[in-house]
Amino acid sequence: MVTIWIILVVYMLINLAIGFYSGKKIKNSSDYLLAGRNIGVLLTAGTLAATEVGGGSTVGVAAKAYGSWGLSAGWYVTAAGIGVILVSFIAPMLRRSMATTMPEIIERRFGNSSHIITLILSLSANIALAGVQITASATIISVLTGLSTNWGILLSGIVLVFYTMIGGMWSVTLTDIVHAIVLLAGFTIAVPFAIHNAGGWNHVVGALPQGQLGFTKVGWKTIIGLIIMYFMTFSTGQECVQRLFAAKDEKTAVKGSMLCGILMALYSFIPAILGLVALAVFPHINPNNAIATVSTNLIPHLIAGLVMAAVISATLSSGSGDLLGASTVFVKDIYQHYINPKVSDEHLMHYSKTAVLVFGIIAICISLFSKQIIPMLVFAFTMRSAGPFAAFIFGLTWKNVTKHAGILSIILGSIAGFWWQYLNEPFGIMAVIVGSVVSVITFIIVFEIEKALGHPLIPLHISQK
Repeated sequence: MVTIWIILVVYMLINLAIGFYSGKKIKNSSDYLLAGRNIGVLLTAGTLAATEVGGGSTVGVAAKAYGSWGLSAGWYVTAAGIGVILVSFIAPMLRRSMATTMPEIIERRFGNSSHIITLILSLSANIALAGVQITASATIISVLTGLSTNWGILLSGIVLVFYTMIGGMWSVTLTDIVHAIVLLAGFTIAVPFAIHNAGGWNHVVGALPQGQLGFTKVGWKTIIGLIIMYFMTFSTGQECVQRLFAAKDEKTAVKGSMLCGILMALYSFIPAILGLVALAVFPHINPNNAIATVSTNLIPHLIAGLVMAAVISATLSSGSGDLLGASTVFVKDIYQHYINPKVSDEHLMHYSKTAVLVFGIIAICISLFSKQIIPMLVFAFTMRSAGPFAAFIFGLTWKNVTKHAGILSIILGSIAGFWWQYLNEPFGIMAVIVGSVVSVITFIIVFEIEKALGHPLIPLHISQK
């Protein structure tokens, strides 16, 4: 256990060192928020992968595999990888827009009302998502140290806020590359050790409930739903599009997102296998502790330390992206847009760092009160994507749109998504999908009505600078 602790402490110190180093590269707010729009293909792919493979894709997938999904829990990440690849088709338009936030693009085409609703949804969702990642980190810390989950939340939250606040997007990007390497290496190396020390694959299979190895046990409806959900939420998620805004050029954005999707698909079933090993050997533990329990009991301490660092790296990288995304929306879409349009660049950076601190504290509080991972993820995805999806995609791609098509689709799509989630997602159809479908239908109907009535059409060039 001492070895595991040494590796984790060294890893945390490396993250903080990168944060301090990144802070020296920052000369203006563009550097802080977008890394100077100078991220190459490998950095784009790495930071996207590290951001989107978070607590849900590690601790959450293993927990689902331990529970009712079995091996098919790996589709949770495979679907996310396919979702990122689909986003690559709109990546050139995102990069070409020269925007900083997703609500900014909404405002350019649909005006202030649509902008205000979207920024509230985006800001709230990113803070909630940061809380999820803090919870995932805390489950690992709790198992390793014996500390309560609450103390684990406080410890992981403080580290997350500190290095995000220091270095901004440069810090997030560089640490994300380290996280991605540690994540892929740690989990890949851990699997054969875990299976061997569990008595071999045949012993693991024999100890599992019937059907737990079903590759599609979760069902094609859920798998397809996950792919659609991820495309919708990644295409409208600030933490994702902010990385595409930061890419060096349009080709870099496309290649980076494509490579990211491939990396995620290759990794996807590894945490699910570890969850199955945990179920076979430790059938009565908390599912959220599956990876930590396997690592500390079935894997050599040197490898276990690498795995624990990998899990924490996944959660920290996702959480830092969420916090920076929330800060960016606040300073650009609220403070600079509505409160002080003439704010100096120096003050904008100061407020960005302050916002990271404040939103980090709020995320810690959310984590303390919720302590859920995948359910909270799905709720946040619904919040930020169900309503704005149609307005964002059509606003980014259609030659002409109308103002009320945007705002009505955002309002009705959001209401539909939240209502469907309140009903506990009848028929197994995800709330974010229902809300997004309602937003698309609303947008098209209102657009056709307004066009027929001769209402002004808003041309595409408004979404670009």
